[in-house]
Amino acid sequence: MSAETSLGLAHFIDQTDAVGLALFLTLIGMSVLSWTVLLCKAWRFWQQGRQSRTFLSHFWRAPSIGDVHVHLQEQGVRDPFGELSWQALQAQAHHARWSADSLALAGTPQEYLTRTLRKTLDEVAARQESGLTLLATVASTAPFVGLFGTVWGVYHALAAIGMSGSGSLDQVAGPVGEALIMTGVGLAVAIPAVVGYNALSRGNRQLSARLDAFAFELFTFLSTGQALARRT
Repeated sequence: MSAETSLGLAHFIDQTDAVGLALFLTLIGMSVLSWTVLLCKAWRFWQQGRQSRTFLSHFWRAPSIGDVHVHLQEQGVRDPFGELSWQALQAQAHHARWSADSLALAGTPQEYLTRTLRKTLDEVAARQESGLTLLATVASTAPFVGLFGTVWGVYHALAAIGMSGSGSLDQVAGPVGEALIMTGVGLAVAIPAVVGYNALSRGNRQLSARLDAFAFELFTFLSTGQALARRT
């Protein structure tokens, strides 16, 4: 078997020591975790977008807020906009019934409704951002893990060449070039994590802006009984 055919990823894994193998398996684990988060978040984001469009279409076409309440009771809460509406309706009814029984319900109905909407928005934002820390960690550390693997492989390759007493170009370039595989693996793990993190962060910012606007209109509707505008 020639040197060209004997060198490669399989040969590198077979010849590396425990540290190199541990670094390689770490990168594989990081890749699996990041792709799992990416696919789950992307699927959930698409699903929430479809369910949000359905709910908002029903909300703005409903003849009354009571009809929205019945719809949420029958269909359940399936999206952030539905959750915001449900929590607001529950808060309004809860304050009207128990406002004098606890400090948590102190204040006017509008103040309690504002606190409920803000709390729900924070909870939705926290759920949407779950998993992004993992993607950011993989994106920032995977290249360095790969670089560490390359440095470790180059060190052992040069040490073996030095012990053999022969330093011809083919004996040096092969093992050193093979060690660069770890840098490539690190970049292959980091790049999808970076792209996915940026895409999901942008989607979360857009969703937060839409939820803020909807919360303002929902607050106005529940406080005054009049909607700002009907939307499709």
